[in-house]
Amino acid sequence: MSNTITGKSAANEQPFSLKAIIPPLMAIIVGMIMVILDSTVVNVAVPELVNYFSSDLKTIQWAITGYTLALSAVIPLAGWMTDKFGSKQVFLTTIIMFVLGSMLCSLSQTSSQLIIFRVIQGLGGGMVAPIGMAMVFRLAPPERRGTIMGMLGIPMLLAPALGPVLSGWLVEYVSWHWIFLINLPIGIVGVILGVKYLPKTDKNKAPHLDLIGMILAPIAFASLAYGVNQGGGTSWSSAGAIWGLTIGGTALVLFIIVELRHKHPLLELRVFRSSDFTRGIILSWVTQAALFGSMLFVPLYLQQIRGYTPLETGLILLPQALSTGIGMPLGGRLFDKIGARPLAFVGLSIISTALYLLSGITVDTGLPVIMMCLALMGLGMGLTMMPVNTHVLNSAPREWVGRVTPLTTAAQQVVVSFAVAGMTGYLTSQIDFHKSGLKEGSNPIIAAVQGFNDVFLLASFIAMTGVVLSLILRKPKMQSMNISQETKKADPAMMIGH
Repeated sequence: MSNTITGKSAANEQPFSLKAIIPPLMAIIVGMIMVILDSTVVNVAVPELVNYFSSDLKTIQWAITGYTLALSAVIPLAGWMTDKFGSKQVFLTTIIMFVLGSMLCSLSQTSSQLIIFRVIQGLGGGMVAPIGMAMVFRLAPPERRGTIMGMLGIPMLLAPALGPVLSGWLVEYVSWHWIFLINLPIGIVGVILGVKYLPKTDKNKAPHLDLIGMILAPIAFASLAYGVNQGGGTSWSSAGAIWGLTIGGTALVLFIIVELRHKHPLLELRVFRSSDFTRGIILSWVTQAALFGSMLFVPLYLQQIRGYTPLETGLILLPQALSTGIGMPLGGRLFDKIGARPLAFVGLSIISTALYLLSGITVDTGLPVIMMCLALMGLGMGLTMMPVNTHVLNSAPREWVGRVTPLTTAAQQVVVSFAVAGMTGYLTSQIDFHKSGLKEGSNPIIAAVQGFNDVFLLASFIAMTGVVLSLILRKPKMQSMNISQETKKADPAMMIGH
């Protein structure tokens, strides 16, 4: 990224001060937690929204799908936007846009208005995570990067876990409007902190806009997200799934070709020439598929099989959030000392064990057992996610971090969408399979529980694959982390260390 940060910067030669970095870090965390929280709070409110707007489930689902598509569409633009206008300016602008979208959502009078305003929300929120991660990465010196990124990772994993609790309480005891209105005070705090504490960014001359890539990227990522949502929600042979995946896949192939040939690409795909980066990103995808693909099904089991309310479900999930809060800073500190490989090995082993235990749950399994498994998953997540993400960013040249974070975020969006949709389809097919094997008069709940068991077992195997892959990680060579400007000018391809 051509953008440089002045003042409080990781590149600064002044001694590192944790006290100095906390205010800008808090500004970034507040902005990110607001956006991530909103990705989960709406899920719990869907039945209430169906009733309020006198609509149907398929229509209201577009309030979630539209948000996801908008997020996917704008993520690839984050690198060029920050080069052009400065990371601080773009970060604050997107937060303001997200808050305005939230206010409009709370004022919706029809389901169509809600869908449109959710798209506005997504357009604002899509750039917050990649820009925020890139800013934190620059603020932190290499020897403390794991610790600082670990602090950033707490809201990234706590928000999805706490979202159902907050949403369940607001929907049951206040009003669905407040799942959006709550973003207003959070957003105001985030903007005030950002204006005051985020380091000023120099607006250097942005590279020529990759216009073709700018057109192809939103089409590719949004179409893939749409196709996967349609496939998992209805059928993989449905027209929406086929068209979405076909258009998205074609656009993605064309996008990759264009990016590899462009002098100043929208997403820096040449970073895959680094074997360290490629190993790390593949491990990251496997981890995300296992975790986020399976996290959806615990709340479904608790509500559909056990009959718990959304609020009760959120409270049962709290041990996962709390153990994540413990594991994340611990993983960050250990990363600075021992690197990502042992943490990924241990964390994914814990996750795989927890998912394997969940594959044996029944209708009568006690809550302490389920909550213990959730706590183990949270601990494993905390030890694994940010060390692996930090390892990936460390493997990229420093000058490309602003282009790498949109790349990793966009890829994560697609991977998680595929994992959720794929596991949803697998759950449905396994439930049907087990139903066909039931004796006449048997309780169909038995087949449903067996279907959930199969999904958790599949996720456990995916996590175990991650355990094996973690063994091939190695500490990135320093030349891939700090490339001189002279080398960059001489040959951009040499920016990748092997």
